Amino acid sequence: MSIVVGEVIAVSGVRISLRIFEDSNYETIFFDGIRYRGVSLREHITIQRGFIDIVCLIEGEYLDERKLDTDAEKTLYIRKVDVRPIGYIMDDTFFEGIKFMPMIRDKAYLLSELMVAKIYGAEGVTSFSIGCMLKENVPINLPWTKIFNSHIGIFGNTGSGKSNTLAKLYTTLFNEKIDALKNRSQFVIIDFNGEYTEDQIIPAKEKKITILNNKKAGHKFPIEAIHFWDAETLSLLFQATTNTQQPFLRRVLSGKERFKNVSLERFIEKTFEKAFSASEPKPDALELSREIARILECEPLQEHLKGIVYNAQRKYFRDAYGNYYNSDSDGFEQNLKPLLDHIDLKNMDQFSELILRCYLQLCSDVVLGYAQYEHIQPVLSRAKSSISALRNVLKIVDTPPAPSLLHVISLKKCKNEVKKILPLLIAKNYYINHKDSETLQSPPNRTLHIIIDEAHNILSDQSTREHEIWKDYRLELFEEIIKEGRKYGVYLTLSSQRPADISPTIVSQIHNFFIHRLVNDRDLMLLDNTISTLDSSSKALIPTLAKGCCVVTGTAFDLPMILKIDPLLQGHRPSSDDVNLEELWRTPPA
Repeated sequence: MSIVVGEVIAVSGVRISLRIFEDSNYETIFFDGIRYRGVSLREHITIQRGFIDIVCLIEGEYLDERKLDTDAEKTLYIRKVDVRPIGYIMDDTFFEGIKFMPMIRDKAYLLSELMVAKIYGAEGVTSFSIGCMLKENVPINLPWTKIFNSHIGIFGNTGSGKSNTLAKLYTTLFNEKIDALKNRSQFVIIDFNGEYTEDQIIPAKEKKITILNNKKAGHKFPIEAIHFWDAETLSLLFQATTNTQQPFLRRVLSGKERFKNVSLERFIEKTFEKAFSASEPKPDALELSREIARILECEPLQEHLKGIVYNAQRKYFRDAYGNYYNSDSDGFEQNLKPLLDHIDLKNMDQFSELILRCYLQLCSDVVLGYAQYEHIQPVLSRAKSSISALRNVLKIVDTPPAPSLLHVISLKKCKNEVKKILPLLIAKNYYINHKDSETLQSPPNRTLHIIIDEAHNILSDQSTREHEIWKDYRLELFEEIIKEGRKYGVYLTLSSQRPADISPTIVSQIHNFFIHRLVNDRDLMLLDNTISTLDSSSKALIPTLAKGCCVVTGTAFDLPMILKIDPLLQGHRPSSDDVNLEELWRTPPA
C-alpha cells in the first residue's frame, strides 16, 4: 500500500478536487525503500476506487480559508488541489483514458517514481532511452518501433535544443540497432547548415557524405537520367508556365524519345535546313541559330551566321558574301551544311544537350509556326541560368548508385536558389526509386527515412520569392510522400524552428512530435489546431521550456510527457553550438 495524502471532496465532470492532509507537503518521501514525489503541480497521484487505481495529474492548488466559530481569532487553512484523471491501473497494468471516476471521500495516494516511469515508458519492452522526465528525473524508455514507423516532427526556437534531440534520437537508434538496419533501411539527411558532416550519429567513415557546392565542382549528387529527362522535373527546374512553356518542354522530350535512334548531329542539320530553306524565313530562327552555334562552340559557324541578315520585304536571308537562303536557293547546301559537318559533340554533357535540344526545338517550332519566340524565350533563359548552377552539384547517371545506410547531403555551400531545388530533386529521386523497387513487398520489407533539418526552408507555403507553380509542385510532392509514403515504408522526419511556416497539410500528417520552446503565437496556434494528443497543461509549458527540454506527444505515446533530452558528447552533437563570448573575447587574437 502507498502513502495516503488526501481524499476526494468534489467531482465535477472530469475535474476532481482533493483535500490534502497537512503532513503531505514534503518534496520527496521515502516509504519502504521506494521514492515518492510530494503533492505539487504536474505530479501524479492515484485515487483508489474499489480494486481500481485512478491515475490523476495535479493541475492546480489553492488554500481554503475558514474562520472557526468557537474562536474568531483562529483561522483554519485547508490545502486543496484540482486533478485531472489520465488513466487507470488494473492488475498492475496502466490503461490510458477516462473509464472510472471516483466518489466523495475516496482516498488519494502518492504514486512511486517507478510506477510513473512504467506509465510513460515502455518498461520491459525496450531499452530505447534518449532522456528522462523533467520533474521525476526518471529515465523513460520510448517505443522506438512506433516512433520510427511514423512521420516525426521536431520543433523549437533556435537554441532550444531541437538539433540535439534529432541527433540523439537517431544516434540512439544506430547505437542499438545498426546491425539490424543494414540492407533493410536507408536514411537520408538533407542538411542545410552542414551540421552532420563529421562524426554525428555514426562515425564519418561509416556513412556517405556529399557536400554540394554550386560555385565549384566537387561532390555531386547522382540523379538518374530517367528522372532528369522528365517533363515535371524540367518544368520545376525552369519554372515553366502551364499553357505554353510546359507543352514546349514535353515536345522536347517526346522528340528525344521518338528519334532516339537519330543522332543529335542529324537533328541539328535538319533544323538548320528548315530554318534556312523555308519559303518564308523567320528572323527569330536566325537569332536562335546563332545561339545554337554558341552552344556548339563552333567558331566558323558563328562567324558565318554573324554576317547573315534578314530582308523583311522580300523574305529571305543573305550572308556577307551575297549568298541567299530560302526555298528557292541552295545556300544551305553550299554554305551552311559543310560547316555543320565539322561539329563535334563527343564531350557534350547531358546538361548542354538539354539546352541544345530546347533551342533546336524552338527553332523548328518557330519555322513551322507552332510557337512564338517571345513566349518560349523566358523559359530558355531560366534554363540556362538553372543549368549553370546545377552543373556543379548534380551528376546524371544511367543506374542508381548502391544504397548506403546513412547518406548526409550538405547544402551549406549552395546558394538559396539551389537550396530550394535540390531537396526536391533528392527526395523525389529516393522516393520514386524506393516506391518503384521490384523487390518491395506489401507490407514493405525495406524502409526509407528522409530527414530534413530546417524544413521550413523548402516546405513553406508563405514564400513569395518563387513562382506559384513551382511552390505548388514542391509542396504537392512532399504532401504525397507524407500522405502515401507510409504504405511504401517511406517516413519523413522534419525539424524546424518555424512550424507555422510549413504547409498545414504536411504538419497535420505528422504522427509524433518533440516540441521544444516555442513563443510565437502562430506556431502555438498551429500546434493547438493540429495535435489532438496535446493537453492544455503541456501546451502551457511550451513557451517556458528550458533548453534541452521538450513536450513529447503523438500516436506512439499514451500520454504527453515532458522530457529532458540527454546532451550528446562533444564531437557527436550537431555543429550548432552557441558561441561562448566569454571565451571568445577573453584575450585578443594573436
